[in-house]
Amino acid sequence: MTAAAQSYRRGVGVMLLNADKKVWVGRRIDNTDEAWQMPQGGIDRGEEPWATALRELEEETGIAPHLVERVADHPERLRYELPEELRASLWGGRWIGQEQDWFLARFLGRDEDVDIATADPEFCDWKWIAPDELPGIIVPFKRAMYRALVDSFRDWL
Repeated sequence: MTAAAQSYRRGVGVMLLNADKKVWVGRRIDNTDEAWQMPQGGIDRGEEPWATALRELEEETGIAPHLVERVADHPERLRYELPEELRASLWGGRWIGQEQDWFLARFLGRDEDVDIATADPEFCDWKWIAPDELPGIIVPFKRAMYRALVDSFRDWL
């Protein structure tokens, strides 16, 4: 692994679609700027990316793995960098950003199956939105990544 790659936290993300092809987003509990995002998180040592995606999805949304169908994988890992002012405070200053595997998945459940009041809540609200709205609701430093995801998964949206 290169020194540059070691500067990025390895993680995953999930673009979860409902039957109407809307995308699940949650409003972060720790951000007062109305920042919304799709479920994402870090890979634990020895964990496979898709297993991580299912774990993170359940930890953040309460959605059980059996209610999720894998549709597509983004063809490459995507990176984003944190703004300088956040680097020291997030992840103990260890990483400058994240490098993530992204998955497109279909939600097989009902809205009642979503429960963001998890053991360690990350979101204070959630909703389904049109995919093209994604880049406009995410924090600025993740916008390019969200645009790339929408473009890459366009055939399924």
